[in-house]
Amino acid sequence: MAGLLAGERVELPFYNFKKGVREYRGNFLQMGPEDILVIEGIHCLNDRLSYSLPKESKFKIYISALTQLNIDEHNRIPTTDGRLLRRMVRDARTRGSSARETIRMWPSVRKGEEENIFPFQEEADAMFNSALVYELAVLKQYAEPLLFSIPKDSEEFMEAKRLLKFLDYFIGVSSEDIPKNSILREFIGGSCLNV
Repeated sequence: MAGLLAGERVELPFYNFKKGVREYRGNFLQMGPEDILVIEGIHCLNDRLSYSLPKESKFKIYISALTQLNIDEHNRIPTTDGRLLRRMVRDARTRGSSARETIRMWPSVRKGEEENIFPFQEEADAMFNSALVYELAVLKQYAEPLLFSIPKDSEEFMEAKRLLKFLDYFIGVSSEDIPKNSILREFIGGSCLNV
């Protein structure tokens, strides 16, 4: 980051999630004097990551899917379920991960959020809720086949069963009319952006 902001030409790594390694593929970047550096990731709100950058040069945006739907007057839809389904669909598509693997690693993901995101969210200069009112109805068609593939004798089966029951509250909606620039496309594919 410091090199980029100093105007140096820097080779950017690509993290290969399927192999679990950082790769260098000749992707170089050099910023001009008027360019803005955008950094995305779970540690971006934490000043320990960017301690060498002047505070006045940073503008932090916290983006989270905060579901605001209720099943009925007494039961709300958990935000974590929406995020788990997003991740499950995306990871199956982009990382080759099974729903079983995603469910197995979810406690670790939640622990990482508790340690690396939530303590710093109040330090953000702006907050954006990325939840879409129709996204669970769209994710349903992608998530159900993944969840049905989890064997009944696995530890993750009960969570899969719970999520399938949860998805029964929604009528599936085709992704055909989802705009190509929608944030939902990060998870289901077909984005006009390189995600």
